[in-house]
Amino acid sequence: MPPPKSIRAPTTASLPDDLRIASTTQSLVKALGKLPRQALLDIVFYWLEDRNVASFPPYLQRDERDKDDDDELGPYPAERTIDDVRNAYQELQMRKGAKREVIDRILEGDWRHGITMRQLAMIDFRHLDDHPSSLRWTALELSHIGATGAATSEDSTDFNATACIPRVHASTFLHKLQQQISPLVKSHYYLARSRSLPVTFLRVFVTNSPYQYPRQTSDSLVDSSRVIYVAFPDSCPFIYTSVSTSMALKPSSDTVATDPRTLQRIVRDAIPKALSLPHQRYTLKATSLTAKSLGTLLKLRGPGRSNQANGAFSIFADAVLEGSPLDPRPSDTVTPEEYLHQPSELDKENVDITNGPTPDELPKKSRGPDPDTRITKKRKLAIQSRFGTAGSLLSSAPLDRLDVRLLDSPDQLEETGAEPAQPVLSLTFAGSDVISGIRKLAELGLVDPERMPSWMTGEEAVSVAVVRGGNRVTRDSG
Repeated sequence: MPPPKSIRAPTTASLPDDLRIASTTQSLVKALGKLPRQALLDIVFYWLEDRNVASFPPYLQRDERDKDDDDELGPYPAERTIDDVRNAYQELQMRKGAKREVIDRILEGDWRHGITMRQLAMIDFRHLDDHPSSLRWTALELSHIGATGAATSEDSTDFNATACIPRVHASTFLHKLQQQISPLVKSHYYLARSRSLPVTFLRVFVTNSPYQYPRQTSDSLVDSSRVIYVAFPDSCPFIYTSVSTSMALKPSSDTVATDPRTLQRIVRDAIPKALSLPHQRYTLKATSLTAKSLGTLLKLRGPGRSNQANGAFSIFADAVLEGSPLDPRPSDTVTPEEYLHQPSELDKENVDITNGPTPDELPKKSRGPDPDTRITKKRKLAIQSRFGTAGSLLSSAPLDRLDVRLLDSPDQLEETGAEPAQPVLSLTFAGSDVISGIRKLAELGLVDPERMPSWMTGEEAVSVAVVRGGNRVTRDSG
């Protein structure tokens, strides 16, 4: 009697954790290859723990009546028990070897029947946790929607009025998020806690409907362009989003499931709705801040004390002065003038010519830099008053990119008052620490620190600036 045909009925449920990807899928080798040898072994030992082995069962020897000839011919004969599988990987850990040896053992031996979606998500998350700067993150602010349907103003002086930190239950949030996304795409969710940062990560994988014909290949389940990450920092009214990889080099006709911007929009629109309650509705607002470093986002748009103390205001975050810039009470510490007059690293390297020998009496190599190249006292005070206390070295929250878009038309704006539809000029600053680089230009006298806008000194903590009339303007999306 022939076996009954399988029937696939449409459902709005998310992709299950135990959905298997064929171990012969070539993309799995690349996915596992992102991790070092020891990280792969750590994940395997986690799969083989007594509390987890039921969710990630390895391939074991079958009964004699079910044994396949391929089991005998394979490079890794099936083990009899779970303990035998553990011992095999402990031997791999004790001796040195190549990473590919562990990958082959996983795909051709103990998990030859396939890798589940949850296992693949764990592999991707381990790589993300070990390399938090491997993706570009965008910070978004979670804001209340008032009774009138408008979001709380971003420029409100009362920070507590705009700070929205909803209480989230993980399973309830994922269920509500799935309800919002399921009508558009099929998805899989994996929630995990970072080992090194105060952040909880959500990995969302989207794909086409599994009921389409012809059926999708297994490689589509390993396509990293269909993955978006959402990071939830602790006790903070901000979230960070990032697409796993850019599709610039991988064009596809499936725009809904693979276009990064569409994918981001689908998930971003669903997150505030999943967090909302009947009388507490939320929305996400752009902050004009993107960076590759999660540490930078945590310092600039996180629960730390430096959220509102960037640029010149960092003197208060560094506890140099007590209170705030608006505090009328006298300070018990040093005055701003005394702090700004402290010698810089460049001054310490220069020769003290007040009480010592004159420059002509010193050897040529000991005279120090030419007086014309030294930072004058006036310029040094101007730089410190604009850039704050970070110094000329790399800051603790570096921005690797600063995009500036000028909307002013030098000719048409003065004559007709009309604004151009597209930016007249776009500038991009890139490097390991853009703000420190601009500060260095000010120290060299190439730019005037007194005329620089606050978004170029790090005071506003933004990486995208749209400028009109000399002032930065905010937009609803970024």
